[in-house]
Amino acid sequence: MNWILLIIAGLFEVGFATCLGKAKEATGNMVYIWYVGFLICLTISMVLLVKVTRELPIGTAYAVWTGIGAVGSVLVGIFIFKEPATFWRVFFISTLIISVIGLKAVSE
Repeated sequence: MNWILLIIAGLFEVGFATCLGKAKEATGNMVYIWYVGFLICLTISMVLLVKVTRELPIGTAYAVWTGIGAVGSVLVGIFIFKEPATFWRVFFISTLIISVIGLKAVSE
């Protein structure tokens, strides 16, 4: 169950990064709505991360959490914000995914 919560926490990390990107593009009152979304996602992500670190090793949990956030944020950047999907970007994101899977595989 802790691994599922950790994945959800990582997805909320992607959510708060996405909200920051959307706030940057927004105008008028929509900026504040995206910032509220940022705060909600940030809070949920942090609360879940704290919860899972009671059972999982902090180093592993934090690395997986940031890995999910990094990979997800890059994918959101590519697919939503139209950032370039260069070979090297995709290559290094792939190595990050492999590393996160590896951490899960070697953790108790």
